[in-house]
Amino acid sequence: MDTNEILKKVRKIEIKTKGLSKHIFSGEYHSAFKGKGMSFSEVREYQYGDDVRNIDWNVTARTGDPFVKVFEEERELTLMLLVDISKSTLFGTRTQMKSELITELSAVLAFSATQNNDKVGAILFSSEVEKYIPPKKGKGHILRIIREIIYHEAKHPDTNIKAALEYLNNIQKKKSIAFLLSDFMDTGYEDAVSISARKHDLIGMHITDTAEKELINVGLLKTIDAETGKPVFIDTSSRAFRNKYRKWYDSNFNYFNTHFKKSGADLVSIKTGEDYVKLLLHFFKSRSK
Repeated sequence: MDTNEILKKVRKIEIKTKGLSKHIFSGEYHSAFKGKGMSFSEVREYQYGDDVRNIDWNVTARTGDPFVKVFEEERELTLMLLVDISKSTLFGTRTQMKSELITELSAVLAFSATQNNDKVGAILFSSEVEKYIPPKKGKGHILRIIREIIYHEAKHPDTNIKAALEYLNNIQKKKSIAFLLSDFMDTGYEDAVSISARKHDLIGMHITDTAEKELINVGLLKTIDAETGKPVFIDTSSRAFRNKYRKWYDSNFNYFNTHFKKSGADLVSIKTGEDYVKLLLHFFKSRSK
């Protein structure tokens, strides 16, 4: 694809998502995330009603009187986008593929952060981290992130969420708002989620397609395993096969749902072809309460 075609596609995403971010999501984003990042400011003597968890035990021991840490809202936050670019995201039976929905959501979130004058960075991953874009401000930087999400070709077909989260924890020392956008066709990341949720404001965005959950009976079907590239014949007329597949899908989703909730991280599930505007607004408002 030539440069003009690339620019056209990026521009199309920008026009669609920047407007949403500016007119719909910027205020909601501010309410949902401002005040979540707090930095240490000073210590003062304990007053009745203060949260005992904020007691500074070193100063208290030194002076003999109880002192508490005072925090202030950080004026600048950092948004990190952890974007799954594995082959399984190249699937969709409705108006778009999962990868296209992931791109749009990433752009909406990035432009919302920009409206809030926050930095935005990105981690693109498959079975390993393939691209890291350090957090910066500015429209040009956001357009670069969108371009990379659209056109970066994954070197590896499968998914490793644990690797992506561990990379975030190592590279991003300061607390960030971290959106993990993936179809979560992976397991074994429960410890990484737990650590990331303690260090960052972590949100898992589960991107899925209706056909992934409920296989349609179309008889013998030749498919390509998106993560191995190998042809696979499946008998969709077999109720036993459809039930087995459904159990696998449900198990995978339940793993994601269980461990994100257990860690205290937030989670959102969005289907291709679904009105994500309503879902995001509901999510932002629920965090503002």
